[in-house]
Formats: sequence, structure tokens, C-alpha cells
Amino acid sequence: MTYIRALLTAASFAALSGAAVADPATGPVRNIVLVHGAFADGSGWKPVADILSQDGYTVSVVQEPETSLADDVAATNRVLDRQSGPAVLVGHSYGGAIITEAGNNAHVASLVYVAAFAPDAGEKVGALSSSIPPAANSIAPTADGYLLIDQAKFAADFAADLPAADAHFMAISQVPINASILGTPITAPAWKTKPSYGIVATQDRMINPDLERSMYKRAGAKVTELKGSHVIFLSQSRAVADVIEQAARSAH
Repeated sequence: MTYIRALLTAASFAALSGAAVADPATGPVRNIVLVHGAFADGSGWKPVADILSQDGYTVSVVQEPETSLADDVAATNRVLDRQSGPAVLVGHSYGGAIITEAGNNAHVASLVYVAAFAPDAGEKVGALSSSIPPAANSIAPTADGYLLIDQAKFAADFAADLPAADAHFMAISQVPINASILGTPITAPAWKTKPSYGIVATQDRMINPDLERSMYKRAGAKVTELKGSHVIFLSQSRAVADVIEQAARSAH
């Protein structure tokens, strides 16, 4: 009973103080919120998060469920609302679609797209991807309506520039994504009102690099091209962190 009472007390306090938690603060941007993409989880951000933390930033990593775009945006807003001030919101791959919606949160000062989708209003990730098809063709459905990458093709298509053991572990620990997400349209792209940065992974086989370039150009993003696979945030963590820090400095 003591534990339940504590939970109820905490919930009551959150309800009373939620507005205060959600109010963005002003000042230098020292908060970074990282959003993972499909087939992955937030642990992949660890090398980038470690660099940013060492450089004095406060880092939060969203563990969105990949069950629906609405669920994933809600998970991101849940983290953003707890920030003590303005934040740079970073998304990898499908995470780019998430930050395109969640970036409208008042705490978000700027957006960073890392080998990511940056859809416009009404666009769907699936149709956008097929408009300039990627080199990979290794995604397959599960019996219950989710998607996974063929483990035998994962290393070559998703993580070609990682050590084989690391790519293998990512392959066997994939997070399935609900296939319905690919057909969910974006409603309000935050890049239309927030400064944006885009990283093109020039050897990306999951999202065509030319599609990344096209989306970033449309968003008016400042673009950095890095040689590497879809998991450029792992293979070139320092370079990715540098772009994120540039976004933080420029937002201030």
C-alpha cells in the first residue's frame, strides 16, 4: 500500500506541476534529445551520447516503441517536456519522421536529421522511400503486421562499415516496426519553422542518399555529407556529434 500511495502522490504532483515541467526555458542550448530509427533502439546512440556528455551537454535518449507514428511522437514529447530548457532534437532514419512532428514541441530549438527522412505535410515514409528507391531490398513482413530486416542481409544493407560482430548483434536484436507507420502521413513538419541540419550518409543502402539530399534541400537544412553506411552515427560518431553541437551553438 505504501508503494501504491507513493505512486498516486507522484501522479497527483505531476498533474499539478505538469505545465511547469513543460514550459521551455530560455538561454544557451545545452540539452540534446536523440531519437532512434526503425529496426534499432536507443542504445545505438551511446557513442554519440558519450561524446556530447563529455562536451558538457545533457543528453536524453528516446526509446519509442515503433508501434505507430502517434505513439512514437508521444514518446518523444514525453522526453521533451521534461527538458529544463531548449533542446536540439535529433532523429536517425525513421526517427526523422518522428522529429518532423515532435519538433513542434516548444522546447525544440533546432532539428538534426541523421541519414533520415524529412517528410513534408501529407507525405508518408513508405511512398517517400519508394520515390527514389534505396539499394537495399531486405525488409520483410512478420505474420502480425510488423517489419524486420533479413538477418542474413542486415550487415551489408544496414551496417556495412561496422565490425562484423557489432552488425551481427544489431541484426539479432532488431526492434520490429509496425508496417502501418509507413502509410501514416505527416501533418505539421517542424522544419518549416525550426532551423534544420541534415547528415547524408553517402554509402547508405536503406535510404537513398539522393533522397536524403532532396529532402534536406527542401527543408532548407544545412547539409553535411559523411562517407559511411546507414548507421553513420556509429561509424562516425565524432563527426555526427560535431553537427549536433553546431546546431546547439547556432540555435543560441
